Amino acid sequence: MQRNDSFQKGDRKNDKGSPRGGRRNFRKEEDQEFKEKLVYVNRVAKVVKGGRNFRFTALVVVGDEKGRVGAGLGKAAEIPDAISKAVQKAKRSLIQVPLVGTTIPHEVIGIFGRGRVLLFPASEGTGVIAGGPARAVLELAGVKDIKTKSQGSNTPVNCVKATLEGLKALKTAEDYAKLRGVSVDQLK
Repeated sequence: MQRNDSFQKGDRKNDKGSPRGGRRNFRKEEDQEFKEKLVYVNRVAKVVKGGRNFRFTALVVVGDEKGRVGAGLGKAAEIPDAISKAVQKAKRSLIQVPLVGTTIPHEVIGIFGRGRVLLFPASEGTGVIAGGPARAVLELAGVKDIKTKSQGSNTPVNCVKATLEGLKALKTAEDYAKLRGVSVDQLK
């Protein structure tokens, strides 16, 4: 059977220009709006009869720098697999952070386990004054000006989760006015 169209075998090209298909960009547009930051990688060992089985845990923070942020912990036999699992978990656990300009609306204390993170709003131009794990969460949340103090446990997992707990507890003036049934002007 003769083909009627002008294409012959091997003439078809995909959007990248290669004949016969090739690799396609399978990443969704949604995934590209999020930035990922690897906070911590740890090698863990399970002792079995034949010796030790090594695995890796990865702590990853994901955010869009516009108020949405999440963290995930992944575990696998290889580091890239652990990171991809952590990214998937982080995207499933996104929270919305209320921002007032470039900072947070009020002081708050985030507690997770024995870790405590104190979050204080700061004036414009201060920058992010925070330790490594808390800094990753705050930068990907889109907070530009903030002061923090980490107390208690300083493990990266506890610090990240305590920071997220603090950000979850934030409320804007509109939220408080709605709870009390008054206008925002009457609060001040």
